Amino acid sequence: MQKTLCFDFGNTRYKCGVMQDGSFIKEIILNNDISQIQQLLQQEKPDNAILASVVNHDEAIENVIKEYGHFVKVSSECKLNITVPSGQEKTVGADRWAMLSGAIAQFPQKHNLIVGLGTCITFNFINKFNEFLGGAISPGLYLRLKSLNDYTALLPMVEPNWNFPLIGYDTKTNIQSGVILGMSKEIDGVIEEYKERYNNLNVLITGGDLPFFHNHIRSKIISDPYLIYKGLYYISKNNAQ
Repeated sequence: MQKTLCFDFGNTRYKCGVMQDGSFIKEIILNNDISQIQQLLQQEKPDNAILASVVNHDEAIENVIKEYGHFVKVSSECKLNITVPSGQEKTVGADRWAMLSGAIAQFPQKHNLIVGLGTCITFNFINKFNEFLGGAISPGLYLRLKSLNDYTALLPMVEPNWNFPLIGYDTKTNIQSGVILGMSKEIDGVIEEYKERYNNLNVLITGGDLPFFHNHIRSKIISDPYLIYKGLYYISKNNAQ
C-alpha cells in the first residue's frame, strides 16, 4: 500500500494529511519545527510526499522531506490537468490548485464551485472542461473578528462559536451573529449567483473554519473538510514520474 504525506502550509496553521492509497487516514497539526516534521517522516515512512505552501516557510523543511520518498512541491509547473484561460497560472495559490484538483478528481466533467473557509474565504470555479475561470477572495472568519477588535476602541476579540442567537443579547453574541451569520448569507448569496449562471452546479465547501458554518449555510452543498488533502494526493499521483 502506498502512503502519501500531504503537507499544507497555510497562513494560520501548518498541517499534514496522511493518505493511504487515496483514502484519508488522519490529520496532524504541525508547527514550524524541522525536528517535528523529521520525526513525523521517520514515524510514517511515506512512499510519497507533497507540499502546498502559501507562506514563506523555511526552505530547509523541503530538503528534509525530500529525503523520504518521492517529493512534489505544488506550483503551476506541476502536471495539474487544469487550464487557466486568463493566462494567470503563476498567480494561483498552491492551496487553490489542491482544492481544484480534489474537486475534479471526485466530480469529473462537472461545473464545480469550491468554497474554502480559511484565513480568507475563497470562491473557486472550475467548469466541466477543467478550466479554472477564477472566483473571488474576501476576508475570513478570524480576519473579520480581529478587525473589529483592532479598529475599534471598545469591541473585544471574540472567539467564534457555531451556536449563537439570531438576535445577540450581549457584545459577544452580537459579534458572533453579525460575523458568522453575515458570512453565511454572503456565501449563500454568491452560490445563488453561480447557480443562476451555471446549470447542475456542484458546490463543495472545505477549510478549517467549516464547523462554524454547517448549521447556517442554506444552499445545497457538499462538506469536505479534507478536500485539500485529496487534491494533493491526486497531484502527487499525477506527478509520480
